[in-house]
Amino acid sequence: MSSRSKPKCKVAALLYAVIPYLIIVAVLLAWEIFVRVKGIQPIYLPAPSAILKYLVIMITDGEIGYDLGVTFLRIMAGFLVAAFSGILVGVAMGMSRLVARIVDPWIAAFYPLPKISLIPLLIIWLGTGESYKIVISAVTAFFPVAIATFASIRQVERGLIKAAEDLGANTRQTQLKVVIPAALPGIFSGLQLGMGVTIIMVVAAEMIGGSSDSGMGYLLIHAGQVMETEKVFGGLIVLALFGAFITYAQKRIDRLIAPWMDQGH
Repeated sequence: MSSRSKPKCKVAALLYAVIPYLIIVAVLLAWEIFVRVKGIQPIYLPAPSAILKYLVIMITDGEIGYDLGVTFLRIMAGFLVAAFSGILVGVAMGMSRLVARIVDPWIAAFYPLPKISLIPLLIIWLGTGESYKIVISAVTAFFPVAIATFASIRQVERGLIKAAEDLGANTRQTQLKVVIPAALPGIFSGLQLGMGVTIIMVVAAEMIGGSSDSGMGYLLIHAGQVMETEKVFGGLIVLALFGAFITYAQKRIDRLIAPWMDQGH
């Protein structure tokens, strides 16, 4: 029985691994056939083969690499500012009820505000250079990072804190060696959310007319203006793959920093 079940398990595992990729291939093939059969104009819906052709051209001439690199630097600048300030504020709120009481009304007031509505004001204050793109992305990412950090610290099991105190740990030792490590999974979740909104806001800021002459947002809006739909799709594909890579890299870094995060899975 065991000898027969082993091949079946291997086949099931193989199917489980390849099914997502098979579905992607099937969708692309159906897309290609649909566009060819219906004779849809590329300006409305280009075939995957045409998108791939444009994508190869953009990669070869370095256009996509340059714009993606510029966007990446802007994303990292805004994200690092948001991560540092968000964790700092969240930890302070979690450790001090007074700080939480002071800061919480401000977060409650500004968090629901659509951050994209701040772009006109930031352009007035900072102009259309790099500063406003970094600031708008940092402001947007700050709130999920700060809120996740605060919530994670407050949700640390009291039993862990009590055990540390019973073993003679003082307040500082308890905070640094028990509370913050226990809160890391939630903090990392906030950082992942922060990275997501940072990517969104940087690309959106690059699309604002006259505010940029480089970056993925500029590439998309410029291609749309001259009706290069294949280039728009190519840019969207690159952004999707870039976002997936960033998410994967974040998860790997999280596991390296806090390997105990997966112990419960």
